[in-house]
Amino acid sequence: QVQLVESGGGLVQAGGSLRLSCAASGRTFSTYAMGWFRQAPGKEREFVAAISWSGGSPYYADSVKGRFTISRDNAKNTMDLQMNSLKPEDTAVYYCAVQYYSGAYNRVSTYKYWGPGTQVTVSS
Repeated sequence: QVQLVESGGGLVQAGGSLRLSCAASGRTFSTYAMGWFRQAPGKEREFVAAISWSGGSPYYADSVKGRFTISRDNAKNTMDLQMNSLKPEDTAVYYCAVQYYSGAYNRVSTYKYWGPGTQVTVSS
């Protein structure tokens, strides 16, 4: 049974920081790219960041570039998202996912395994 679980969400003031973590179990994903997506109420799920299987080649949405940093530890089967300088528009449920199908890093359809999500709320 493949399982991804996010943690680290919460309420923070604008300008603050949060660190999200994603723990994978059931199989190893060390040979797959992984990513973070988010979904705000009434909006479609959108790409945030992705990282290759080796931990190199991070890829960010323009809206978070320079503020968020993605990392992974294949030995622990975990992935993190350090979020700094948070803005109210970053408020959303954040999901970690494993890219299983070929295609662009920023496309939802290329990801097969998803966590249940963790809420991030940034107050102004």
